[in-house]
Amino acid sequence: MEDMDASEHSAPVWAVFGDLMSGLLGAFVLLLVAVVGVQMELSSSLQQEVKKRHAEEQRRMTLEKALAVPLASGRITLNNGRIGISGQVLFAQNSDKLQPDGRQLLNSLVVPLRAYLASRDEMLMVSGFTDDKAIRNGPFADNWELSAQRALTVTRTLVEQGMPSSMVFAAAFGSEQPVKPNTDDTARAQNRRVEMAPVPKSSSAKAPSNG
Repeated sequence: MEDMDASEHSAPVWAVFGDLMSGLLGAFVLLLVAVVGVQMELSSSLQQEVKKRHAEEQRRMTLEKALAVPLASGRITLNNGRIGISGQVLFAQNSDKLQPDGRQLLNSLVVPLRAYLASRDEMLMVSGFTDDKAIRNGPFADNWELSAQRALTVTRTLVEQGMPSSMVFAAAFGSEQPVKPNTDDTARAQNRRVEMAPVPKSSSAKAPSNG
């Protein structure tokens, strides 16, 4: 009788132990599946980031190749896909009238830029920038208007030289987004500039994130 009672008391204990082990095993399997899922997601994200960076590097190299001649002459700069031209090359101070050297430079950019944009189905955003000095005299109300007119002058000149009008548009930033703090004449001269940036057609209304 005592042996039967002991057996009856021990049976529920083993049953509970078995349920507990089954629960722990199930939890472990779920945890393992979750960990594997996270690893696969991280691996996929890493591969996508690597592909994105590779595509950006290829894009930069393609643009550098297209603009090799003006880059080598130092007449333009290329930074993160943005083509920079000093305002001194294009315009006299506080003017939107294109200088002969500036017109010649823009003319040299049309063919390589047109081919590059067509191959990638992109547009060219022409952006005007000024320094922080207020305009006191002249035909322009402020730096916004001056930067806008300069961007339009460059845009129209590119179109006149053969750039399809459907591939280019103008934007104005005034004294915003300087490349250098406006602390002296040298810095202000660098901030007076025009930039051209290839952008996807779907993003043509977006502003560049340059600093």
